[in-house]
Amino acid sequence: MKNELKINVSLLGQLKLASIIEAATLALLVCVAVPLKHLWDWPIGVRAMGPVHGLAFIFYGWALLQTAGAGIWQRHHIALLAASAFVPFAGLLASRYIRRRIEALDRECSAT
Repeated sequence: MKNELKINVSLLGQLKLASIIEAATLALLVCVAVPLKHLWDWPIGVRAMGPVHGLAFIFYGWALLQTAGAGIWQRHHIALLAASAFVPFAGLLASRYIRRRIEALDRECSAT
């Protein structure tokens, strides 16, 4: 039981990191690269940040699927976490939400 909790905490830590990276790359893409492309005719930012964000998005999706497969979250939590990947800065709120879940599992682990 205690080993399973440690694995869940590890998966959630990975999801938290993926959430922060995905949110940061989406914010850079939407708030910096796209305006540079359209306002100053500088498309290089989008060409560079687009694939970087794509990889971050895939990493986040993979981490979310792993935690979903481990049974850590209920379906509506998974849906909210998945939706947060499409809204700029929502991934930062999701990482806070994930951190609270990690803290709860840590308390549960130390209690056993």
